[in-house]
Amino acid sequence: MFKSYSNKRVFLTGHTGFKGAWLGAWLRATGAETAGFSLPPETEPSMFKAIGAEKNFARSFTGDIRDFSAVRKAIADFRPEIIFHLAAQPIVRRSYRDPSETYTTNVIGTLNVFEAARECADVRALVNITTDKCYENSESGVPFAESDPMGGHDIYSSSKACVEILSASYRKSFLKDGYALATARAGNVIGGGDWAEGRLVPDCVRAFVAGKRVQIRNPKSVRPWQHALEPLSGYLRLGELLLSNGAEYAEAFNFGPDADSFADVESVAEKFVEKFGRGEISFGGGDLLHEAKLLTLDIGKARKRLGWFPTLSLDSAVSDTAEWYAAFYAGADIEKFTLRQIAEFENKLNGKSTPKHS
Repeated sequence: MFKSYSNKRVFLTGHTGFKGAWLGAWLRATGAETAGFSLPPETEPSMFKAIGAEKNFARSFTGDIRDFSAVRKAIADFRPEIIFHLAAQPIVRRSYRDPSETYTTNVIGTLNVFEAARECADVRALVNITTDKCYENSESGVPFAESDPMGGHDIYSSSKACVEILSASYRKSFLKDGYALATARAGNVIGGGDWAEGRLVPDCVRAFVAGKRVQIRNPKSVRPWQHALEPLSGYLRLGELLLSNGAEYAEAFNFGPDADSFADVESVAEKFVEKFGRGEISFGGGDLLHEAKLLTLDIGKARKRLGWFPTLSLDSAVSDTAEWYAAFYAGADIEKFTLRQIAEFENKLNGKSTPKHS
């Protein structure tokens, strides 16, 4: 699947991150020639190191997207046909601690990528990964559609709303005869290989492996949960269409689960304990930093326009995530395991059944 990427030059920012490492592995399987630009992995362990992801990239540039000269040189040297921009400061709670880092990385860093791409005549398409948190959230219970207003109570969310506004403005101002630019707004992503701070599954994993009880801050907060491979399949589909008919698809798209995968934090944590086979949960505590209680997405546009749809149930997403971590801590060949999960997911996209993990 996605063999249209075979022999295409594909550039990823944030390739050492959680989703970037998954996307790099998937792109290599398609036969793409990939390059990445990122800071070193922030966590230990990391998905990037766990699967030996360095080999998935023909070029791997170490740098900060806030450094325009470094971004420009990397893109000019590699001359990509398409860019997936994933690099960001993605942690809500960290944005409270360092608003400046969050804004300069997410807004100015994105502008640097746009500008460097504009200077490279080979670039035909750019998929800018933002977030479902970019919407002005009144917590009405109505799923957000792409036409809804941008906003954000916390610094991270507002920075990503700014990125969406920047993207729309950039398209209108500069790209009539340039590359096709689209944005992708994904729901709450889970999957093996995430050890970031302040996220539900990584917090559970760290606590359970250490033999400790995990403390859940906001057990009744509802989110659109999905396995990482779900939005990645959407990014790849969107990228294909931008390359083949960019003007028609240079817009914003939501990528989230079906409504039956909207669930509160408590139920997802309990599912993870069940699938992981160990762990204890407690509720409450923490600080008083604002986090939205209700966030859901309308994915009708991606279904209709892109022919994209979610594949995994919430139960399957949690199960696949728990199995990945169990395999990692059991010392399995985690690169092979990861590629198997990608292949199984592809087969489900194709409507085929595959054997469960051995």
